[in-house]
Amino acid sequence: MKVGITIPNLGPQATRENVLHSAIQAEKEGFDSIWTITRILWPLKPQTPYGGTPDGTLPIEYQNALDPLDVLVYVAANTSTIKLGTSVIDMFYYTPIMLAKRLTTLDILSQGRVVCGLGLGWSKDEYQASNIPFMNRGERADEFIQLLKKIWTDDIVEFKGKYYNIPASKIGPKPFQKPHIPIYLGGFSSNTYSRIVKQDLNGWLGPLTQLQDSKKTIKQYADQMNKDSKFQTIVLAYPNIENDSSTNDSNRFPLTGTIDEVGRDIQRIKDMGVDHIVFGYNFVPTGRDVDKMISLSKELSKFAR
Repeated sequence: MKVGITIPNLGPQATRENVLHSAIQAEKEGFDSIWTITRILWPLKPQTPYGGTPDGTLPIEYQNALDPLDVLVYVAANTSTIKLGTSVIDMFYYTPIMLAKRLTTLDILSQGRVVCGLGLGWSKDEYQASNIPFMNRGERADEFIQLLKKIWTDDIVEFKGKYYNIPASKIGPKPFQKPHIPIYLGGFSSNTYSRIVKQDLNGWLGPLTQLQDSKKTIKQYADQMNKDSKFQTIVLAYPNIENDSSTNDSNRFPLTGTIDEVGRDIQRIKDMGVDHIVFGYNFVPTGRDVDKMISLSKELSKFAR
């Protein structure tokens, strides 16, 4: 199982020094990938509750966010082998042609190291700021993904859709990776899983809590559509290391506990057929200490290999 880590493009730790140091150290220590996240604003009165906290409040780290693609371009120039992933880009904050161009540029400059994690987004405030209607997101996503792949693969690109249009055009250059940059889709709905199969994407990217449902449902859709169940899985993991061992392992929250307890969780994730695990530290104190983040990830990665 491959191992990646998030690099600090969010929160007070999102500094030039931390971004550069974390990326260089991650490559030096042999990690397979580094990842950035998208956030464009922190509304004072959110229209949409945040799903990652019990009371729906937004993490304060979202108040300070470096652009995910600009950060990856910067670290691409200072690394040579490590994969560069987005976890995730909310696609509708871009037009298809401009996102395709930016990812192509990154893929060429990095010589084929881009992994594109896409999402539909959930914040009505960010949709409003991007001048995109919140309705019909699924239909819009279908066109967006189709258009991305056409821009990356077709010699002459022409598209006439409900939401996006491109006149017959030459759009180059094409990405370094062939046939195109790998695309993973984040999300938890059945539409997300069916979209992965229908659009022949590379796989699903998401949190551990949704892992079993995602793998099961994607396989069901692949069987229904008579497609090879070759879709890969990238799990976003948020380790919480504690000094004391849990007295009852069955009641322990996954990825919480001692190094050995969390290590057993990672081994179980590997046994479930996960292809890639990404350790995330954006919202915990460990993420503010780059060296500690790298050291902990290195120790945990031993259980994934």
